[in-house]
Amino acid sequence: MQSVQHKPGTRALWGALLTTLVALAALLGAAPASHADTTICEEFGSTTIQGRYVVQNNRWGTSATQCISATDSGFRITQADGSVPTTGAPKSYPSVFNGCHYTNCSPGTNLPARLSSIASAPSGISYSYVSGAVYDAAYDIWLDPTPRKDGVNRTEIMIWFNKVGSVQPVGSPVGSATVAGRQWQVWSGNNGSNDVLSFVAPSTIDSWNFDVMDFVRQAVSRGLAQDNWYLTSVQAGFEPWQNGAGLAVNSFSSSVNLGGGSGGGTGGSSACKVAYGTNVWQGGYTADVTVTNTGSSPVDAWKLAFTLPSGQKITSAWSAQISPSSGAVTAGGMAYNASIAPGGQVSFGFQGTYDGAFAKPAAFSLNGTSCTTA
Repeated sequence: MQSVQHKPGTRALWGALLTTLVALAALLGAAPASHADTTICEEFGSTTIQGRYVVQNNRWGTSATQCISATDSGFRITQADGSVPTTGAPKSYPSVFNGCHYTNCSPGTNLPARLSSIASAPSGISYSYVSGAVYDAAYDIWLDPTPRKDGVNRTEIMIWFNKVGSVQPVGSPVGSATVAGRQWQVWSGNNGSNDVLSFVAPSTIDSWNFDVMDFVRQAVSRGLAQDNWYLTSVQAGFEPWQNGAGLAVNSFSSSVNLGGGSGGGTGGSSACKVAYGTNVWQGGYTADVTVTNTGSSPVDAWKLAFTLPSGQKITSAWSAQISPSSGAVTAGGMAYNASIAPGGQVSFGFQGTYDGAFAKPAAFSLNGTSCTTA
């Protein structure tokens, strides 16, 4: 029986087609296969994400099992057994952070840093909430007179994005304040180990980009810190009292820009400009984004952070990898466009859907440095 062989011309055609498909995938910014999530059930177990943040289980108030799953951009609580009285401390603080916490320092961090040396400390987050649990969703910002990387700091700033159930911050309410453009109820007290200054949102915040230093300056003005103290870590997560499975940080970003304009250990520029053009139709849109480095040094491994307005979701992207698909997102360069030279530009785009009225993102930051918009 005669064997059947492919003709040389057919084999060459398949090879050319495969080469074309590979090139097209690179052009469209096809993301590599995602890494498997890392599950952590150890009491103080931790892992790193994005090569720059630490995700920690941080179960300290109960012996009941708690497990979290670290994702490419954040974490989610997968098991949260047990409960503690709502009149006392929570059972844990599963969280993600930039900086140092009990000798565990995030990769490449420039914390601790003296407050007087910090020009800005931009951060962004996107939360997912669940019902059937008692918890708060909050930032923990730690300050100390020394550049300590271990133990308890002198002052803790908490920013409560959401709270469910009859729980309240340490201390008592001391009034209200407008910080970073939002209104907050302010609480002040001491938990026996450190001073605590808390800012409680009057309504739920799902995602937000802001400058941590706006809240640090509040602590200084209230006598709970001084300019020669140090910022040691910026943390975000949940304090559950009862249950908590399903709560998630979808995305998190944190950088600390020192007086010279360096971008939180990622290399960077002192200035940037973003042009954000859109083509909008009923229920859908495309965005074309151009980032210009107006500084005097190259921006390597660039990351552009911005928050999509509520109801918007990214369905595909080109010339950049963008994660997550909604809320506070971060766009990063591909292998062929990962650096922006001084005076240079990089462009990328994406397609998405939206509900309600269409709006553009309000602000952008490049490797932690706020950008102007064209």
